[in-house]
Amino acid sequence: MTAQQIDPITLEVIRNGCAAIAEEMNANLVRTGYSPNIKERRDCSCALFDADGQLLAQAENMPVHLGAMPFSVDAALERYPPETLAPGDAILVNDPFHGGAHLPDLTLVTPVFADGSTDDPPVIGFAANRAHHADIGGSTAGSVAADSTEIYQEGLRIPPVKLYDSGEIVEDVADLLLANVRTPDERQGDLRAQQAANETGRRRLQSLAASYGLETFVNAVSAVQEYAERRMRAELEALPDGTYRFEDVLDDDGQGASDIPITVAVTIAGDAVTVDFSGTADQTAGAINAVFAVTASATYYAVRCVTDPDIPANAGAYRPITIDAPSGSVINATPPAAVVGGNLEVSQRVTDVLLGALAAAAPERALAACQGSMNNVTFGGTDPRTDTPYAFYETQGGGFGGRPTGDGMDGVHVHMSNTMNTPAEVLETAYPLAVERYAYRPDTGGEGEYRGGVGLRRDIRIRDHEATFSLLADRRRHAPYGLEGGHDGSPGDDRLIRDGEDKPLPAKTKRTLEPGDVVSIRTPGGGGYGDPAERDLEAIQRDIELGLLSLEQARTVYGHEEE
Repeated sequence: MTAQQIDPITLEVIRNGCAAIAEEMNANLVRTGYSPNIKERRDCSCALFDADGQLLAQAENMPVHLGAMPFSVDAALERYPPETLAPGDAILVNDPFHGGAHLPDLTLVTPVFADGSTDDPPVIGFAANRAHHADIGGSTAGSVAADSTEIYQEGLRIPPVKLYDSGEIVEDVADLLLANVRTPDERQGDLRAQQAANETGRRRLQSLAASYGLETFVNAVSAVQEYAERRMRAELEALPDGTYRFEDVLDDDGQGASDIPITVAVTIAGDAVTVDFSGTADQTAGAINAVFAVTASATYYAVRCVTDPDIPANAGAYRPITIDAPSGSVINATPPAAVVGGNLEVSQRVTDVLLGALAAAAPERALAACQGSMNNVTFGGTDPRTDTPYAFYETQGGGFGGRPTGDGMDGVHVHMSNTMNTPAEVLETAYPLAVERYAYRPDTGGEGEYRGGVGLRRDIRIRDHEATFSLLADRRRHAPYGLEGGHDGSPGDDRLIRDGEDKPLPAKTKRTLEPGDVVSIRTPGGGGYGDPAERDLEAIQRDIELGLLSLEQARTVYGHEEE
């Protein structure tokens, strides 16, 4: 039986079965995770791969994880070819220069064998997941150090290595990892959750393959990838041929460099697209460099946004996309560059420039810039309640960009970050911290016929101890852009409140905080879309009633003074 001979119903059942397995894996990872970063924020992603390590299906989780995870699987299989693996093995990797993205993201790859009816069952696929661990060592609690200048300061760097061997944990590897982190119990729990998620994927994929027979399953996997490729090529062919250019900048690298350009030329030619980042800045001294896997992930995401997001997200969908990212640049850094912020901030700016370029090719799917930052916050120290170390990490939402069909969403995680927030109740229970204020920032969404979403303000107080604090954010100087006459969103703003005095904080900073200090993170709003003069009066009035727009701003920008 060839791929072409599989009936479409069987093909669709197997395709959706694989997607459902990935979703179940992620549900189990969230349920069994130890840290609030996984249990509450869901900073994790799961996927299935075929026997050759090609992406087969993914859960709808974090885009920055999912587009980059194939690079981790490639690295794992280069070190451990499938013929060397046995049932119960699992490979761990986080090295950004060997398939990873940044060090806090630990990827676990588990081979899936046929059901064991033969003495030497073949590998039929791989279950993999990536989880952001709230600490992986390094110079700063939370392992997101805004002041790092080389990767050695950012945490424990793990090349592909077996964490499980024939079903048994490799104690030497586990001991080495846990000895280099501030919160070993939490790390151990999250690693167990990752293993449990992959075991779910292994069992379900074995069962699916057994239900249809190995030959049918293998052919279906190939056919599903070919189907995704055909659909992507058809979508690209429907776009006008041409080269579309855009440039945007990162505010700074925290080490003296500012206005760091990311430049793209997107060339659509028939049923393929080439994305060329020539002209982008060289890698910097600071922690905002991205490895190629991160740039590829953002590119795949942006192309899906302007084509058809319902195209199956597998290796076939990405075959028509060619990426040229100059080696040694801020979007394709080489060792020993500091890269923790590349996964977080550069990925967002790459998305912004790609969507800015593609707005001309697909205006009906254009989107003004979203907040453009993950607003990364870490706190760490010794919890006075238990006299044990803690490490807290979170990203914060902001404004979504306006679009041709409606306003941007308010106070949400955007683009490459698809996590949830840390609920105030959980934060205050798990850590010696208190949420003093959590609210929308009125007047921060860019005005337009369809306004940008507003940003957030989140004030966190240090309780009864001295803490280390790191902030790694962007879009504090350069605002998220508007489109088609829409105004820019408002930049973010960060403050330290100590003894009643309010002082500005740099967007990339590391500090020691005293008991009672309050850190106030105020995130950017999204850009607006369309001429503000065309905005509906009822929409303006609704924004005023909801506290998203002040009366003064409505009069100044929209000109409805009498109303």
